[in-house]
Amino acid sequence: MPTLVAMLRLLATSDLHAHAFGWDYHGDKPQSGLGLSDLAHLIDTARAECPNTLLVDNGDFLQGSPLGDWAAEQGSDRTHPMISAMNVLGYDAATLGNHEFSHGLPLLRRAIRDADFPFVSANLRPLDNGPFAERSILIDRVLSDGQGKSRPIRIGITGVAPPQTVVWEANRIDGQVAACDAVPAATHAVNALRDAGADVVILLAHTGLGEVTHHPGMENVAQPLARLSGADAMVMGHTHLIFPAPEDGSGPTGEDHLGGTPAVMPGFFGSHLGLIDLTMRHDGSQWSLSGGSATLLPTAPAARPHHGLQRACGAAHEATRNWLSRQIGHSDIGLQSYFAQIAPCHTMRLVAAAQAWHVRQRLAETPLGDLPILSSTAPFRAGGRGGPDNFTDIPPGPLELRHATDIYPFPNTVVALRVTGAELEGWLERAVIQFATIDPDQTDQPLVRPDSPSFDLDLIAGLTFAIDVTEPPRFDARGVCVNAQAHRIRDLTRNGRPIAPDEVFILATNSYRAAGSGGFPGCWAERIVLDDKTATRAALVDYLAGANKQDTMAEYDWTFRPVGTRVTFDTSPRAAAHLRHIARLNPEPAAGAGPGYLRFHLHL
Repeated sequence: MPTLVAMLRLLATSDLHAHAFGWDYHGDKPQSGLGLSDLAHLIDTARAECPNTLLVDNGDFLQGSPLGDWAAEQGSDRTHPMISAMNVLGYDAATLGNHEFSHGLPLLRRAIRDADFPFVSANLRPLDNGPFAERSILIDRVLSDGQGKSRPIRIGITGVAPPQTVVWEANRIDGQVAACDAVPAATHAVNALRDAGADVVILLAHTGLGEVTHHPGMENVAQPLARLSGADAMVMGHTHLIFPAPEDGSGPTGEDHLGGTPAVMPGFFGSHLGLIDLTMRHDGSQWSLSGGSATLLPTAPAARPHHGLQRACGAAHEATRNWLSRQIGHSDIGLQSYFAQIAPCHTMRLVAAAQAWHVRQRLAETPLGDLPILSSTAPFRAGGRGGPDNFTDIPPGPLELRHATDIYPFPNTVVALRVTGAELEGWLERAVIQFATIDPDQTDQPLVRPDSPSFDLDLIAGLTFAIDVTEPPRFDARGVCVNAQAHRIRDLTRNGRPIAPDEVFILATNSYRAAGSGGFPGCWAERIVLDDKTATRAALVDYLAGANKQDTMAEYDWTFRPVGTRVTFDTSPRAAAHLRHIARLNPEPAAGAGPGYLRFHLHL
């Protein structure tokens, strides 16, 4: 029997985060180059080019935009709009990302129930008997060479997510999900699929590149997975980067293989479509993989909305816009986040005040009511991988619910911890690993480390302190002490008085942080004194609407200790209208910023 050669095409999305449409819900305006609707046109074209095509999603599709928040608010049995969209586009399989759990297990299970395609997860397992993803699946297809010859083929698909999911989403999972290391779980699942007759195996890995060497419990393990799992093709995600890199050489590598495995990481919010073409040969008795290539197709604004997507979830999109237009309060000042990483800002102070206000009301009649209440907040929309438009900029005037989702985009809840003065100091030391270690004898060093996300700059309102960036960080990104002698936090006071290590405080924070994410000191279950499941955004809305909204935090301030050198900081070009907020840093426009950003020289 003559050899049959056929192409198997894999189309992949990842980290859609409930962006069914290219729409900026915070500004209530179109947002070009993003969204599953525009991506759908690319999917249709790529399918038309190859008769043997699978469409898969790599996780984090249910949560991450106001559309997803609106769907979670409905509390009904209606199909989630993202599931409706994916059903219409004919997805063949999907894996679970960590944010699939952000709105709770009931919503995830409704999504699984309503999907016309299966879900896979090799390393996340339920501890109850409720419906959940399969460990892996087999899909039987007929592969054609396009010239009249065809053979049946069995395709295996499995997936993994960061084992830290059960920590990050502990407040929503309620101890009902267990996680194990992704590498052995994926390897076992791939081998089991081979034993079950899979001719080709695809790994949906909701994880970033990470280190080459595998260590147990790693969050980002794509490189070890590519070498060790045995999969024939891999989709990556989670870190919102792209792979293969563009032709300009930016990104992790210029090749389309990772450890010998064809692989894609298709950005986020529908910015790219991943495409992997696998050349399959059938020798008359079995299939074998003889080659593969991978590429990314960037989303381009479509001339018209995708008809199928519009029919599937256009009504939900309009309902979300109406929901977000609800009036919630008024602000006499503008609220921006352009400089939230380098100076105190009103936006973070507002969130801190709302959290503290909520905790104060709940603890007022308890034995803890007389303890001083502090509040920790971090900037969520501060550029980074979200791009130069990922900033808050709300003018003075009426506030709508869309503004609250802009200020606080995540479905975290308010949690209060009982902490000591020593732990507060350690908390701040962990937060300020965000800053590079600055050499006073060098000029124009970047002040902010690009590998440290803004949401980890979790500073504490109600305190005054200085940050010495000439000192090395005390902690690493996991919260492990790597330099016990380092002291970046200096002159730490409250109401003008130094804080004693054994003083006791109540610290308002969020469920993500309190669960231990990032390894901040004091985040242990036995330290939680309030966890009433109130969404932080709901507390913010109540605070803005309440008669006591002037009950703000005590005045607080933080600054950088003088260094005597000049550093650089990148932000949005729109920040130029708000330089008064960082006047003490003597900002000056500078050259060298990335696409869409504006660089400043700052004088420390």
